[in-house]
Amino acid sequence: MSDRRNLSSGSPYEPTIGFSRAVRVGNRVLVSGTAPIWPDGSSDPDPGRQTHRCLEIILEALDAAGARREQVVRTRMFITSATDAEAIGAAHGEVFGAVRPASTMVVVAGLLDPRWKVEIEAEAQL
Repeated sequence: MSDRRNLSSGSPYEPTIGFSRAVRVGNRVLVSGTAPIWPDGSSDPDPGRQTHRCLEIILEALDAAGARREQVVRTRMFITSATDAEAIGAAHGEVFGAVRPASTMVVVAGLLDPRWKVEIEAEAQL
């Protein structure tokens, strides 16, 4: 796979767990599950702000891979409470409302860090 490019965010978990923030293969970019972590390690408790942070990190990864928001074709949102769905969906809509990628929102029992209310994956087609 000579056209494969792994993109790192600098997370200390990438080499330990063995993953990349994003992988570009040909004209496809896949962004790993992205948590709402600020540079200082904090996580805002508001689900809408958490969603915006996840999407900010995703857009940075897409940019590093040479992709744009308009090229996102799929997102997956893993949420810990159905009561947060409206706020999370609204934040997703603010970023992707005009793009309207195929999207899934799934309620899960929990995420890696109990502070997180949402984790998001994305795929883009260039």
